[in-house]
Parts: sequence; structure tokens; C-alpha cells
Amino acid sequence: RRSVRTHAQAQAALRRSILQNQNCRSGFGRYLSTSAKPMPTENLAGTGSVSTSTGTEQILQRFKACKDQGRPAFVAYTTIGYPNKEESLDVIVALEKGGADVIELGVPFTDPLADGPTIQRSNQLALDGGMRSLDQCLDVVREARKMGVQVPLVLMGYYNPFLMYGERKLMKTCREAGVNGFIVVDLPPEEAASFKASASSEGLSYIPLIAPTTTDDRVEHLLSHADSFVYAVSVSGVTGARKQNNANLGPLLARIKKFSNLPVAVGFGVSSREQFEDAGSKCDGVIVGSEIINQVTKAPKGGIQAHLKTFCEELTGRQAMQVDPSTSTQTLATAPKTEDSTPISNLGVEAKYRFGEFGGRYVPETLMEPLEELEELYYSVKDDPTFKAECEYYYDYIGRPTPLTLANRLTEHAGGAKIWLKREDLNHTGAHKINNGIFQALLAKRLGKKRIIAETGAGQHGVATATACAKLDLECIVYMGAADVERQALNVFRMEMLGAKVVAVDSGSRTLKDAINEAMRDWVTNIKTTHYLVGSAIGPHPFPEIVRDFQSIIGREAREQMLQKAGKLPDMVVACVGGGSNAIGMFHPFVGDESVRLVGTEAAGDGVDTDRHSATLAMGTPGVLHGTRTYLLQETQTGQITSTHSISAGLDYPGVGPEHANLKFTGRAEYKPVNDREALLGFKAITMQEGIIPALETAHAIYQAVEEAKQMSPDEDVLVCLSGRGDKDIGTIRKSLPKFGCKLNVREIPNQ
Repeated sequence: RRSVRTHAQAQAALRRSILQNQNCRSGFGRYLSTSAKPMPTENLAGTGSVSTSTGTEQILQRFKACKDQGRPAFVAYTTIGYPNKEESLDVIVALEKGGADVIELGVPFTDPLADGPTIQRSNQLALDGGMRSLDQCLDVVREARKMGVQVPLVLMGYYNPFLMYGERKLMKTCREAGVNGFIVVDLPPEEAASFKASASSEGLSYIPLIAPTTTDDRVEHLLSHADSFVYAVSVSGVTGARKQNNANLGPLLARIKKFSNLPVAVGFGVSSREQFEDAGSKCDGVIVGSEIINQVTKAPKGGIQAHLKTFCEELTGRQAMQVDPSTSTQTLATAPKTEDSTPISNLGVEAKYRFGEFGGRYVPETLMEPLEELEELYYSVKDDPTFKAECEYYYDYIGRPTPLTLANRLTEHAGGAKIWLKREDLNHTGAHKINNGIFQALLAKRLGKKRIIAETGAGQHGVATATACAKLDLECIVYMGAADVERQALNVFRMEMLGAKVVAVDSGSRTLKDAINEAMRDWVTNIKTTHYLVGSAIGPHPFPEIVRDFQSIIGREAREQMLQKAGKLPDMVVACVGGGSNAIGMFHPFVGDESVRLVGTEAAGDGVDTDRHSATLAMGTPGVLHGTRTYLLQETQTGQITSTHSISAGLDYPGVGPEHANLKFTGRAEYKPVNDREALLGFKAITMQEGIIPALETAHAIYQAVEEAKQMSPDEDVLVCLSGRGDKDIGTIRKSLPKFGCKLNVREIPNQ
């Protein structure tokens, strides 16, 4: 009892020293009122006395000591495992010796969408060196503590690796290893209910990020979740060393201090002594990351510690020996003793963000404001007759309504149910993508944003976006994986002819996933002038809903046409699924019709029994990528996203739209894998029986439709979304058909 009272007194003193008034709305005061298990902390406040502290309190003690010394805290970043595991430890030790007060340890991730080239490179080198799991990262933390590193250590990373590890297990293991807290780049408080509660249960800190775009209301909301310090992102953009600080840093810090007296550390771009002193004169701490990674690269072989120590001393303008011993901190934190049995919700936000368990808004703080702006605009116009009329004005330009045709020879070939084709290939630009392209570009004009960026895989969304921008007089930049640029050269040329700038992305797998990463980095950097015209039903809310609604014209038309031509609804609807825009557009109007089976076809590549496929719903597990919770192809033990393969560039993606994830989870839709060979058989069947050359994406759906029709009776109907035409794929098909024994000049269709 005596030790608990002593601890409570120490807490009260710490609280009084940091909070300058009792009306602080940060929630920090409430946090410090909890009790904790006794755990010795040496040299607290320079007295040499023994006290106890949680991971959160140790961070606060460090900031307090720096304030008492009249200087800003030096918060240093490095990527765990960079340049390799052994030298990564040298970096951590050197940072402490060089005067770092807090060290952020980056957890390597395959898709660091908010990071610039320097930290992207350090992530990739760490992964290539085998640093793939959190357990491996925590081994480095344990080793650093054994080597005598005492400063608070904060894990910084992306949510999926933490999620896959298991939040409760993560917090306990991290505390025991010597971690003090977390900065999770794509986990805003709205999504962090369970994560923050789990961290608090072990006395670890959840550190929010506040960006220049964050509104005052949101600043206040974010600070209600802060408990140790606040990470102020000095610029809208990705990480990376810059030559000067943001001139608007002062107003950002003033807005933060209006709502909380917690310490504020500024990051993103500091690389020189002058920048450090300038930022440090305005705030409580200065974060340096990319320049440290650059210095590690410059260090002579075997000389990382000496080189980095010297750099840190020159950066901060002080020698390590000048650091007051009062800043030393015991390596292991304690877990607070709490009787709180409040259940932890798995989801942090209201249902409007989600499709059942899936969806959400897992994005860097900088993107929250434009997403809220887009959501507000969309909900204000989606049922507005004026906006509807504006969209309908372009129906003739697009080629709507597209026809519904009975594929009589393909039906005869299948020998079962009648097969109907919804001819989205007859749209202007040759695919369904133009629907969303035109309609979302109209939204962008209402937002006052004339610079449009987009991602593309097969190139059809890129062509559609370039077409919409040409028609509506908008600037257009399209990001495309370098591998897709090579296999979709015709569509690249079409985009450039339409006035778009095509950016080939060489990072990662060089496919659609990486194009999305790069597009999001562009958006983070240029949010004031730029709209990200997302092409599939993926990404953070409200994109999956917007894309679904704009593509639902496919299913609405098809439903009405089936009733007119067949006199009934189809018994089955089939569509290919990558991200899932054509499929969700086709499925959505039929979801309420229980008599209609919904069947999505995914790319099985070389086969789902290999690691070369893109069958996300058939073989994936739930996780978080590109702003949404959905099924992913990932290493389930590490949360790292795996490489994918498909003969079809448009289906070559390791995720899927969250509404599809929910349709699978609830059993309302079925998702079946179709491999490359089978897709080519479907391609050849419809080409030779119907005289229609489909996109390779669509060929997956054709194959499955024929297989399903075989098992059905002649009085039943299968409706297929023929999502695009295949001229873009002729080169790939020409190379691939002989590989599978299908000769172009033979009309005989191999047995399916």
C-alpha cells in the first residue's frame, strides 16, 4: 500500500509539471490517475530514487526532463533491420549515444504508402534481409535493451502487421520486450478502439498524428486520445528530408496547444541543424527520420556508430556527454493495474463506414479531411436531381444503355442454361470503367479540383479517366505498375494520346498494388488541388460506395432488360472480380433477390495450389490494405502482402473491395477461382462461338459461366457481365495460347 501511495504521489507531481491547467481536454490527466504495478525506474528526475512507471509515463518523463533542461526532445527514427539486423542494433545504440531522447523504430512493411523513397527503400532492404515479422523486430528491441539502451522505444508502422499479430498478444509481448508505445500511420482513432484499449491495458502509449489539413474539431478529437505526446506532421506529403521547414508550422502548433498541453513533436522533413533549431524553438520535440536513413547509407563500412553519433551531435548542437542523467529511463515498463472489464469493440466507427465487418477508413491523418469533404459532397448530390441529370447527360457519350444479348451459340456449346451477355464492352473506351470515370470526374469538378490522378492495372480505368479528363478539361496523371506498362502497351499509348501523363511504378511487384501505393502518395502530397479518381470498389470510405453506386447502372439496366427479354430474373449472375467494380455494379441490384445466385470469378493464375495466383476471396484472410479492411493475400503470421500473378493485369491484385468481402463472409455471393488456362479456354469459346473478343478479365467469367450453365437446365438463365473488350490483350493472348496448346487457327474448342 505504501509503494502504491508513493507511486500515486509521483504521478501527481508529473501530472502537475506537464499540465499547466486543470482544464486540459487531452485525456492525459485521466490516464495518469490509474495505478500501476511497482517497477523500479532508476534516476527518476535526477534524484536517484526508485519509483514505478508505465511505458506512457516513461515517455512523459523524458519530455519533462528535456523541458527542464530548456531544450526540445530529439526523437530519432530508424527502420528495424536496416541496413541489416546486426547493424540495425548499431544504429539504435548510436542514436542514443548521439543524444536521442526517444527512438521510433519502423516496422518494415511491403506497402508503406505514406513514406517517401528513402524510407520505402529502407523498408524493402529490411524485408529482403529477412526482417519480415514482428517477433523478429521485437528480438531487436530485446537485444537493444540488453545492450543498455534506456531511452523510450516507440514502434512506428502500418496497421496490418500489428493486426495479424493479435492486438492483445502484441501489447503484452511489446511491453515485456521493452517497447513504450506505438505510432500507427494508417490507424486513426476512429478505427483504433480495440488497439488503444489494448495498449492502455499494458501501459503503452498510442500516439496520434495531426496534419496541417486537420480541422480544429478533429484536432480536439484526436487529442482526446493522446496520452504521452502528439506527432505533428509538418507538411502534407510523404516522409523525406527537406531543405526547409514549413512556414505554417507555427499556426499548426498553436491549434494543437489550444486543446492540450501534452508535449508536441514535429516531424516530416527535418535534415539540418538550422531546421532542428527552428522547429525546436516552436515545439517540445523534433523528429528526424529520412535524413538518419540517409546517414546510415553514407556511413563507412564498420563505422555506423561513430558516423551516426557525430551526425546526431551536429544536428542537435550538443554533445552526448551534455545530456543530463535525469533523462535515463528504466528499460521495461509496467502494466497498469486496472479493474476495467469494459468489452473492447473490434470496430471503431459507425456502420456507415462499413459493409458488415469490412470497409472503414484506415488512412494517414492527412487524407481524413479530403475524404470527409468527398463524403459530404457525395451524400449531398447522390439523390440530387440536378446531379443525376448531369450524369445522364453523358449517357449518349458513354453509349448507355448497353445491350443485353443472348449468346445462343455459346449456350449451345454449354448444353444447359441460356447464357446472356451484358455488353459493357460496347461502352465508349471499350469497358465498364467509363461509367465511374465520367461520373467521378463530375464530382471532382464540384470539389473544385482540376488535377486528377488514377491507378490502373489493365489500363482500362486509365483510358477511361484520361477520356473523362479530356472531355471535361481536367489534368490527368495515371499511375501504372511497370510490369503492366509492358504488357498493356496499347492502352498506355491510348492514355498518352488522350493527354494523360502515365507514370510507370517500379517499386514492389510493379503491378496494380504498387500503382495504388504511388497514387496515394501523390494524393497525400497534393490534396488541395487533386482528386484521386479511384477505379475499383476498393480503398477507404466513401470510395467503395461511390464506385459501386456509379457502376450499379450495369445491374439496374440488366435487371430491367432480363425482365423484358427473358420474362424473368436470371437464375445466376456471373462477373469477374479483381478489385471488383464491374462485379459489384452488376451484383448490387440483385442482392435482394434471393432466387438469384451471385458468382464472382477470381484469377487463379498458375493454380491456387501455387503461390502464383490472385484468388483473394478463395485463398485470402481478412486484413487492412489501401485504407480498407477486406480479404488479402498475405503472410498470415507477419501481415506482409504477398506477390500475385494473373495472365490478366486487371485481376492481378492482392485485395478486393470490402463489399465483396462481406458478400463472401455472409454467404450471399460465391467466389470461384479460374486459372490462366481456363481463362484462355473461355476467351477462345466466346471468340469462336459468338464473334466477340473479350478482355482477359472477362474471359475468366465466361469460362465459369459455361461451366455453371452445363450443370443447369435449359429453362434457366445465366447473366454474364461482359466487362470489356480484348484488343488490349491481343499481344498477351498471342504469346500465351500456344503455351497451353490452343492454336489460333483452329476453330475446335478444347474440352472445358
